[in-house]
Amino acid sequence: MASRLIDRLNRARHQRFIGRADEVTLFAQALAAELPFFVLYVHGPGGVGKTTLLAEYARLAEQTGAMAWSIDGRNVEATPEAFLAALRLALGLDPAAAPAEALAAHQGRWVLLIDTFDLLAPLERWLREVFLPQLTEQGLVVLAGRQPPDASWRADPGWQQLLRSVPLRNLNPDEARAYLAQRNIPEADLPAVLSFTHSYPLALSLVADLYDQRPDYHFAPTEAHDVVSLLLERFLQRVPGPAHRAALEVCALTRVTTESLLAEMMAVPDAHDLFTWLRGLSFIQTRPGGLFPHDVAREALVADLRWRNPQWYAELHRRARVYYTQRLHQTQGIEQQLVLFDFVYLHRDNPAVRPFFEWQVGGRLLPDRLHPDDLEPLSAMVARYEGPAAAHLARYWLTRQPENVVVFRDAEGGAVGFVTLLALERASADDLATDPAMASAWAFLERQAPLRAGERATYFRFWLAADGYQTVSPIQSLIFVTMVRHYFTPGLAYTFYACADPEFWRPVFAYAELYRLAELDFRVGDRSFGVYGHDWRTMPPLPWLELLGQRELAAAPDTIQPPAPARVEVLSREGFGEAVEHALRNYIRPDALRGNGLLRSRIVTERVGADGGDGARVATLRELLKQAAEQLCAAPKEHKFYRAVHHTYLQPAATQEQAAELLDVPLSSYRRHLKAGVARIAEILWHIEVGGAE
Repeated sequence: MASRLIDRLNRARHQRFIGRADEVTLFAQALAAELPFFVLYVHGPGGVGKTTLLAEYARLAEQTGAMAWSIDGRNVEATPEAFLAALRLALGLDPAAAPAEALAAHQGRWVLLIDTFDLLAPLERWLREVFLPQLTEQGLVVLAGRQPPDASWRADPGWQQLLRSVPLRNLNPDEARAYLAQRNIPEADLPAVLSFTHSYPLALSLVADLYDQRPDYHFAPTEAHDVVSLLLERFLQRVPGPAHRAALEVCALTRVTTESLLAEMMAVPDAHDLFTWLRGLSFIQTRPGGLFPHDVAREALVADLRWRNPQWYAELHRRARVYYTQRLHQTQGIEQQLVLFDFVYLHRDNPAVRPFFEWQVGGRLLPDRLHPDDLEPLSAMVARYEGPAAAHLARYWLTRQPENVVVFRDAEGGAVGFVTLLALERASADDLATDPAMASAWAFLERQAPLRAGERATYFRFWLAADGYQTVSPIQSLIFVTMVRHYFTPGLAYTFYACADPEFWRPVFAYAELYRLAELDFRVGDRSFGVYGHDWRTMPPLPWLELLGQRELAAAPDTIQPPAPARVEVLSREGFGEAVEHALRNYIRPDALRGNGLLRSRIVTERVGADGGDGARVATLRELLKQAAEQLCAAPKEHKFYRAVHHTYLQPAATQEQAAELLDVPLSSYRRHLKAGVARIAEILWHIEVGGAE
């Protein structure tokens, strides 16, 4: 007898079926013995492969001799009558027959597969409380939808034992590779395809279709608008309006979305309703810190936004940076580290950054201080990768500056990596004689960028993971974020970085304004190391973060770019004092302040931004002078200094003689008080300049 077309179709579908070993095993084992559950509830975002899995379930059921019937929620009105009518049709019953009775009378195992169950959600209670309890235990009902089971299933003690919920995820990388190989995708193109699709079944299928349709095609995510459009169509079937679409775009751009972040970026006082709507979407997942979208949904939304509306993408990027900058000042410890991860995540699509970070950083690696029993394992870690001579130096510094060591630990508390943040300004002559790398860095500072009073310099001398050394890894990513956290240390003027493979890190270090200092390269034993550096006085942390944000936008085609931020002017202590005196002399003449060196100093730049205009800089400088003077006013011993400055510069008398008369002191005393007041204001502002804190 000739085979049916459906048999041929099913064979072709089965040949394309790859992966899902756990889900298939669970189903097969359930059919082979007394059913351990009655309802198998498969759920996952659109395009993850639920329909394909149900087709495989039907094939397996028939192979074991069980009858299998299928219903698609898209073809059924969500009423009991329409559902029963569809079931009669699937079972081949007369219109007057009762489906529950027919299933109860069936001899042997049977399977009822209901796809697109979300559209039958109004029937969920009726099915759970009325229809399903009528059926025999010989049957297995499989429900497939985007949302997980309603809480009522779990709240019912009876259904707790009879329901098995199975979340369907992406294929694993090996399964995705096997599928692409089956579809004859060129081996050279696999990394790009896997990176874009995240092994998401629908995305894999769509990309493979492009190869079928276009000879000599090579996948490029930025050009795959057809794929992005189809994915968005699948994800965004029911978006109520523009505000909801914008909320989705915020969620896609940021690493984790909280209600407060959403309100800030949407510029609304209350984002609770939008946040609740996001939380209910099938492709949005939750974690303790907030919401995040399925990887492919994120990729599709961001790719579409950058292509469709680059100006809005740039604005959302700016709002995110503003929010994270505020959070940096409000947080510390682990929470601040997570904010920095959020900052870094904004750069994940930049080709200069993406290859150098492990973006899926888990929460199981914890930064910690150095413990006495860490000396041996950390020294052994260095010996393994850099040799015994380097291990001797590492042990030396671990004991000399133990407070400047950050150790990363796994869930069991074991050390899996570390970084040393050595204070160069505290290194003694013996320290410098022991480690040539530190000695050459200190000589460089004294020669090229001398530290001013109160300033610090840090050498990231040793940094590595137990498994992988200085290659890209979750630990390496945490080390880099730890370094960024350190950039906000008050008074930090310069940082140095020792790299075993300096050329590998050159692209991302250049992107991050870390400059190659080949003259400081050094050898320890038979290993050579390259050195990078950054002067934080010329490019302080906040303008630096802003510059990176602008560079990220530069990677987006057609995005309107703001000008690059200007560098900060580094004044000596003497030059700073002279600039303060000049600024006070011209306090009431803003135009005369436009050439003052303080306008490009750290204290002004960090308040107005590196690209702030002269008007904003002058206003900020005048406010800083006023605030410093008011500190004198608040101190009883310095009140007389404040009065001299006030009547000379802030609200000046016509002459110094008149100012002395107003103060009721001799002219010589007035001049002495004025000199002391100017010096104290310069001292207060200098402390802020080099200390980074008020």
